[in-house]
Amino acid sequence: MSRNLFLANAFALAVGLTSAAAMAADPATPAKPAAKPAAAAPAKKAPPKKAEATLAQADQAQLDAAERTLYGPYECEFNQKIDVSINPKFPGYVDVAFGKKLFTMKPVSSSTGALRLEDVKGVTLLLQIANKSMLMDTKAGQRLVDNCVHEKQRAAAAAAGK
Repeated sequence: MSRNLFLANAFALAVGLTSAAAMAADPATPAKPAAKPAAAAPAKKAPPKKAEATLAQADQAQLDAAERTLYGPYECEFNQKIDVSINPKFPGYVDVAFGKKLFTMKPVSSSTGALRLEDVKGVTLLLQIANKSMLMDTKAGQRLVDNCVHEKQRAAAAAAGK
């Protein structure tokens, strides 16, 4: 009996395999998509350039305030430094470097005579008065650096002290 059982199982297996092969060859049965060949590593491309921000054209009041700005290096407390320069792309705007950061600022005259350099992104403010300047973080409401003195401010303070 075991021989008959063996033959019956072998026959059933053969029929099953034949049916599976017939189904695979049947065009009505969807075939698995072929695996895609591995793509070659793409050549490294330069990162896409960020769209350059455009700033509003400076009006006459802003241009006048930019003329009053003290450009160049400032020595600040705790041996820190800031550097104020003319923005090369946008007339009437100023760049302020502090540490590894560069802020583009809009000069604004105030009614008190102080000059405000307002960050176009609303993050910082450089306040310039007769004898010193300070860089503020407007979001946190605190000074980033204080007692920043430009050579012209130093000379004005020395002349006032005589």
